[in-house]
Amino acid sequence: MRAPSPALAFAAAVAGIAVFSGMDAIMKGLVLGIGAYSALFWRNLVGIAVSGVPYLARPRPPLTHAAMKLHVSRAVITAVMSWLFFWGLARVPMAQAIALSHIAPLMSLFLAAWLLGETVGRRTVLASLVAFAGVLVILAGQANADMGPDAFRGAIAVLASALCYAFNIILMRRQSQVAGPGEIAFFQSLIVAGVYAIGAPWLADWPAGHWIEIGGAAVLAVVSLGFLGWAYAYAPASTLAPSEYTAFVWASIFGFLVFGETLSGWTIAGAVLIIGGCLWAITGKTATPVAEAALP
Repeated sequence: MRAPSPALAFAAAVAGIAVFSGMDAIMKGLVLGIGAYSALFWRNLVGIAVSGVPYLARPRPPLTHAAMKLHVSRAVITAVMSWLFFWGLARVPMAQAIALSHIAPLMSLFLAAWLLGETVGRRTVLASLVAFAGVLVILAGQANADMGPDAFRGAIAVLASALCYAFNIILMRRQSQVAGPGEIAFFQSLIVAGVYAIGAPWLADWPAGHWIEIGGAAVLAVVSLGFLGWAYAYAPASTLAPSEYTAFVWASIFGFLVFGETLSGWTIAGAVLIIGGCLWAITGKTATPVAEAALP
């Protein structure tokens, strides 16, 4: 059977990002209503059923030890990343949060150098300075708009989440090579829910009146993971990385339609610098099989 083209894989990645942005909008509303921990715990709990039915209902290859290690590693990082991101998202406009999170692909290049011994070239260093300038522009715009200390803490949480996502980028490609999209979606929901279950008796509230939003967010999260898992199985990360930047467009649309958020010139300028710096850094990068093989 002929493998899908890189263009089709890229389109699937863009679709995954669009669906995920829709989920972000639902989750922001949930976080404002019941808090980040509760929203994430219940969404992932429902996500177990949503992803488990199609995964468990059909024949599947046996689960390997290597795949399980990757599922656990990525899910634990995702649990931390998700709480930081959605806690921050409730305090800043969607487009601003997504713009700040776009620094993650650039962070992943430095993490790959640290963890896998890959070389960081002069262009990557210069590009990181451009992207960092974009972060400063967005924070300056936030200060200029006098959004308050809570918004600043939200921006810092989003940046911390981006660092976690940078680790995820490194794991994502290897994970997609040893497990299918259905398996990835199911075990991510299962393990992340398990992580949140540890603190649920003290931190999770009963989401009365929010089950439709939780169910919708769970479905969209699983669908997005399916799109992205399929895309990364058929194209290298270097080809698909630019698809991440379409999230800024989707976040701007959903932020305006759902929350009435408008883009400031500071956010647009900062996003241009961050996205431009990241694209400059990854242009010409290719997948490195040796580095991928070195992943745990």
